[in-house]
Order: sequence, then structure tokens, then C-alpha cells
Amino acid sequence: MTDEYVELVCDDVPHDAVLTDPGVRVLDVAQVMRRLKGLSLWHSKVLVTQVPAVILAGVPEEVAATAVSALREAGAQAETRERPEPEFPTG
Repeated sequence: MTDEYVELVCDDVPHDAVLTDPGVRVLDVAQVMRRLKGLSLWHSKVLVTQVPAVILAGVPEEVAATAVSALREAGAQAETRERPEPEFPTG
């Protein structure tokens, strides 16, 4: 029996939306976080204060960009990051 590995090729590389700094309008950012994640306002505020925080993980680039845009409009600093490709065993 031989082991075969298949590499899956996907057009849409998963991205993360990462909050890097909540800025001075923490409550506004927490409200955006609440809409994005569906958390309570209290949990959203706690997450906002624990930066850097991954807000959305493994989503399409457009979704991550929309989330980052909403966070920036609220006064936060955020960015999208490509997820690293998983390491597959060789040999």
C-alpha cells in the first residue's frame, strides 16, 4: 500500500481580519465587533482590549476586507492577513 498526498488548489486563499489597535473610541469599535461576531457588548469590549485579536479567521478576502473597513471607520487599526498554508508531511 502506498501513501499518496494530494495538494488541493483553491482560488480563494483564506484570510484573517486582525484588530491591531482599538484606538480611542473603544466603545464604537466594540459595537462594530458586536455586529461582526454576534457577541454581547461586554464580551466585545473585552476582546477589543486584548490586541492583537483575530476577529474573523479563515474567511474569504472580501469578507475580511469588509470587516477591516468597518473597524477602521470606527477608529481602530486593523488589517487582513493571509492564512499560512498548512504543512503536509512529505516522503
